[in-house]
Amino acid sequence: MKNQGLKHGETPLLELIDVRKAYKIDEVPVTALRGLSLKVARGDFVTIIGPSGSGKTTLLNVIGLLDRPDEGRVFMDGVNVSRLDQAKLGEIRLRKIGFIFQTFQLIPWLSAVDNVEVPLIIAGEDGLRRRRRAVELLNLVGLSGRLKHRPSQLSGGEQQRVAIARALANRPEMVLADEPTGNLDSKTGWEIVQLLKRLNSEGKTTLIVVTHNPDLTQIAKRTLHIKDGMIVKEELH
Repeated sequence: MKNQGLKHGETPLLELIDVRKAYKIDEVPVTALRGLSLKVARGDFVTIIGPSGSGKTTLLNVIGLLDRPDEGRVFMDGVNVSRLDQAKLGEIRLRKIGFIFQTFQLIPWLSAVDNVEVPLIIAGEDGLRRRRRAVELLNLVGLSGRLKHRPSQLSGGEQQRVAIARALANRPEMVLADEPTGNLDSKTGWEIVQLLKRLNSEGKTTLIVVTHNPDLTQIAKRTLHIKDGMIVKEELH
């Protein structure tokens, strides 16, 4: 498989080698990933598409260190993270990975700026610096006038922008998104697509996005087609 953006001899930001993962549903084993291998370079923009049940979300969970593979290895910055303990995995998730969810996952009683500060608080950033960083990020995503608004006072697109700002709070090396435009109308979804494109092209943020949105696949550098837990096709854009 080709790896766009990965120079000869360069260590990938992310590498999966022969990863397998199965679950039990009502005591029946269901295989989600079947020996999947993948490399992602720094600054890459990868979209993942495939039918329901093909293993897309499981793959994202393994990449995000939320699930351990049953077999195979996961490397981040050349380090095998597959069998690290939960404390070390939590530290890597906090420092190196940002998450964007379809349902936003904002804390309803906090303002936009307070929501963005949450990962900075967990990381131990002091009050003045974290407030400055949160405001800077909300300005970046176009919400400078909505800092004090709670999620219920924001549109779906605005909530997703807050979620994107929060994902960037700790300057992660990689941002993972699961259907980031799935709950948005087409116009708002397009605005989020353009924002993600700008974060990748101008901010050099590495993006890995599970999506059904063709607008996202068209602006990505690579699209991986997944079926039955395996990558069956790769498109370079």
